[in-house]
Amino acid sequence: MNIPRRQFLRASGISLALPWLEAFAAPGIKQPARRMVCICAQLGLHPENFIPKETGRDYELSPYLKIVNEYRDQFTVVSGLEHAGMSSSFGHQASASFLTGVPGAGRPGFRNAISLDQFAASHIGAQTRFPSLALAGNGAGGLSWTRTGALIPSDDSPSRVFARLFLEGTPAQKQEQMRHLDDGRSILDDVRGQAKFLSKGLGTEDRDKLDEYLTSIRELEEQMVSDRNWARKPKPKVDVAPPKDIPNPADLIGRTRLLFDLTHLALQTDSTRLITIMLAGSTAAPPIDGVNLGHHDLSHHGKDPGKLAQLKIVEVEAMKTVRDLLGKLSQSQEDEGNLLDRTTVFLGSNLGDASSHSTRNLPVFLAGGGFKHGQHLHFDPKDPPPLCNLYVSMLQRLGIEADQFGSSKGTLTGLSMA
Repeated sequence: MNIPRRQFLRASGISLALPWLEAFAAPGIKQPARRMVCICAQLGLHPENFIPKETGRDYELSPYLKIVNEYRDQFTVVSGLEHAGMSSSFGHQASASFLTGVPGAGRPGFRNAISLDQFAASHIGAQTRFPSLALAGNGAGGLSWTRTGALIPSDDSPSRVFARLFLEGTPAQKQEQMRHLDDGRSILDDVRGQAKFLSKGLGTEDRDKLDEYLTSIRELEEQMVSDRNWARKPKPKVDVAPPKDIPNPADLIGRTRLLFDLTHLALQTDSTRLITIMLAGSTAAPPIDGVNLGHHDLSHHGKDPGKLAQLKIVEVEAMKTVRDLLGKLSQSQEDEGNLLDRTTVFLGSNLGDASSHSTRNLPVFLAGGGFKHGQHLHFDPKDPPPLCNLYVSMLQRLGIEADQFGSSKGTLTGLSMA
């Protein structure tokens, strides 16, 4: 069956877009698995070292982009973007909105919405053992948020994440896990029954809130069914030693390398296709030659030449970890392509300039994923499209039929699929 990609169901004057179906593909062609990794450098990337001065395809690489020069044709750098309605008064707190696009992070009464990765997980997460992974460098919070705006805790222990991904429990532990899943489902059945009984006497506003709550329960039930099915299947085997956690919270680069190594393994084994990573930040000096001040202090440099020089050292080392991640993905073959071809790697920040807490002109580095790369896309910082336009492009690259996300007004102009 060969169905046009844009197909709608119509009834009573209402049109609903179909999700991506295998039937949309040409007959006999299996669609490759698409993946996405979203990385937030919570203290930004110094604009003068990151953003190229020229635009288009013949731009000269900036100091930071020279580090990933060998992948020039496999990445796009974007400048000028911001999240609509964001205030620089809450620059650090804006990390809460990094993948949601909801303005007002940090203000009283702020309520978040679903993050990009979780929106994607609601469409493709059931295809893997773990619908998504939320990782962080040193307990730095997280980037993933549920549909109701609740923060999903991130894990900053590589050894613990490795165990979840690849280490089998004993028969007794597996039996205990199944018992917990069964107990959880029975509790949810009771809660749902009580909630439905309660709804009979509620007003419209309370009934809407309760419906939202019941939807969350239904989603949790579906996840528990999936977890039960995966619990019966053996975990993938990897020929690497389990990582050892780094006790020093200031070792930003060491911690990042461990998380990126885990990211590669998780994608390579198809344990998940959606990963978020909040990079570490620290007030203590990282163990890097030539650096004796904390990363936070350096990012708030106030244009001090000495701090800027040390900041560049730290951020160059961080970009090297990105280069190595791209290298591992590009060297991992999958069918006729490689993991980098099938994985959208998005590196950005909630801050355009950490020193001034500016949330404008955010750094955007997009690699792999099957886009047409090799360019610097620049938008006017005084009148930019929302960053969420990029998110719509990323969702569509995953095969998700989405025309809108957050404050988006469409896809990102100038970025197209290969």
